[in-house]
Amino acid sequence: VQLQASGGGWVQTGGSLRLSCAASGRSFSSYVMAWFRRAPGKEREFVAYILWAGGTTYYADSVKGRFTISRDNDKNTVYLQMASLKPEDTAVYYCAARRRGGSVMDTTYEYWGQGTLVTVSS
Repeated sequence: VQLQASGGGWVQTGGSLRLSCAASGRSFSSYVMAWFRRAPGKEREFVAYILWAGGTTYYADSVKGRFTISRDNDKNTVYLQMASLKPEDTAVYYCAARRRGGSVMDTTYEYWGQGTLVTVSS
């Protein structure tokens, strides 16, 4: 199983970015896909997840209303649309996958992408 994250970059406060996570290697119909992030000097934290089947989503309070997670089944790709970005959103963003059941705990995810850096300037 491989996860390839992309789409990071530099943006000003209030701007938007869309991250992508392309999944390959197996059928993900029963998987949960998530985004986590690690800010400088901080531990990795949960951002959002989506159930591949059905599309149920869940967000961290810090991003609720600003970020949207979605998936494209045909492309085996999960997206994180980020809007109204703040300097505190600056972090390396990781996509992850696990089998069945949503979770906000990074230790429960089996597969990880390499991370993509998002920098929000004030």
